[in-house]
Amino acid sequence: MKLAVIGSGNMGGAIARGLAKGNIFTAKDITCTAQSDNTLNKMREADADFNVTHDNASAAAGADIIIIAVKPWKVEGVIKEMLPSIHPEKQIIVSVAAGIDCKTLLEMVEGTEKTAIFRVIPNTAIEVGSSMTFVSSLNATQEQTDLIMRMFDELGKTMLVEESQLEAGTALASCGIAFAFRYIRAAMEGGVELGIRAADARDIVAYTVKGAADLLLEKKTHPESEIDKVTTPGGITIKGLNEMEHAGFTSSVIRGLKACVKNK
Repeated sequence: MKLAVIGSGNMGGAIARGLAKGNIFTAKDITCTAQSDNTLNKMREADADFNVTHDNASAAAGADIIIIAVKPWKVEGVIKEMLPSIHPEKQIIVSVAAGIDCKTLLEMVEGTEKTAIFRVIPNTAIEVGSSMTFVSSLNATQEQTDLIMRMFDELGKTMLVEESQLEAGTALASCGIAFAFRYIRAAMEGGVELGIRAADARDIVAYTVKGAADLLLEKKTHPESEIDKVTTPGGITIKGLNEMEHAGFTSSVIRGLKACVKNK
């Protein structure tokens, strides 16, 4: 099985490198494209077995799966360039471009009801194999869906959702990773003010956030039940939490998430 990654920049490159380390593809199975020689050179440096080219059409021609990983405003032009090489009823088309729905993608590739279209929304933790990735599809069989899910499960956690849920999922995961980083940065700054070196504060906060996430994922509990375990009556943790809530912590998070979603 052959894979073409059209646009091997930050996201596309991370996908290709991650999949090359998995069980479905080897680097020899993957063709990576990019406009710049610098980007292609980075892919060669990552694994000399990658097939690299500037020619999107030739990459698409030999692929069973085509992942379109260019910026959203470039998608239409790139697809037009590849159209003579695309076989809509034989290839699986996957887009990681935000904001372009499956029906529009189907029209762009001049597909039919037999054309499997997938929209995949990862976050930047895909670079380290820890992405929270959402997948939705149009016209896909169960076998095709299972394949795409297995692919992206090699790069983190994958969730199959209705396309109507992708925007909310993007707010929680793709935008949400930036919100998590902002909390980490704020906690680091607080740690420095309390007398801890910046590098130490970064590690302390990052491992604390990781530990909190691991607890929830392992135990499947609600965050509040874990909070209850560390908030003793009259203790310092509840005092800190209440100060944060007085400053609007929860409402700020919710408002931030809603701001990422249209008409919410």
